[in-house]
Amino acid sequence: MDQITQDPPVDSTFNNRSVKEIATPVKSVVSNASVEAALDEMRVRGVDSSCVVDLNGTLLGSVSKDAMQRRVGGLGHDPKTEQVQAQLEKSAATCFEDQSVCEAKTIMLDANVDQVLVVTRAALLVGTTQLEEIIQQEHQNNVRNRVR
Repeated sequence: MDQITQDPPVDSTFNNRSVKEIATPVKSVVSNASVEAALDEMRVRGVDSSCVVDLNGTLLGSVSKDAMQRRVGGLGHDPKTEQVQAQLEKSAATCFEDQSVCEAKTIMLDANVDQVLVVTRAALLVGTTQLEEIIQQEHQNNVRNRVR
């Protein structure tokens, strides 16, 4: 009689964890900062984009270095006086901190992005999480389960 072998069950513990548990804190730019100050801060941090929050920490959107330089410099605006808030992109993929890792992964796959911004239900910025990190952790869990 042929015996059918099955893979061990996948440990769903990781996928059921809240996104807050795996979110990486991120630095953000305050919305009333000048474009020049934001670009300087992004240069110091070595990043090409940044989250933008208001004075209370509420996520407003994001900005990219290239887009700000094109829009502000290309239109002849003064980067010392032009505020970051005027340069916001509001289309960033987000998930709530209390959603599961599995839900965050689905959001990223549906939006065709490699990361999501993590916020509270009150829209306060918590951090970010990466699709690659989730996939790596799932793989590690699967390997551990097979070894058992």
